[in-house]
Amino acid sequence: MARIKGGLNAKKKHNRILKLAKGYRGARSNQYRIAKQSVMRALASSYAGRKERKRQMRQLWIARINAAARLNGLSYSRFMYGLKLAEIDINRKMLAEMAVNDADGFAQLAEIAKSKIA
Repeated sequence: MARIKGGLNAKKKHNRILKLAKGYRGARSNQYRIAKQSVMRALASSYAGRKERKRQMRQLWIARINAAARLNGLSYSRFMYGLKLAEIDINRKMLAEMAVNDADGFAQLAEIAKSKIA
């Protein structure tokens, strides 16, 4: 049986990487070896970025809750502690949404938290 050379498979692999590197500057988009390094780094960064985005969103929610809680005479930590004592289980995303769009509802929660702390 005749030997099959690996040229076709290598070409497929190279084209897959070069397609991912489309839009990169200079040799990063044309030369396989350099493009492969750039793509590997970009994929690693995008993975890390997806994790970072979750941290940033939580940080934003906490900032919004804190601002709204302070308008109602509480700090963020005391507000969250009061909700915990009152056994009100609402996640930070929903609390931040309430703080922005439903100030009256948030104020009611703040009053409940205040009464449980005092």
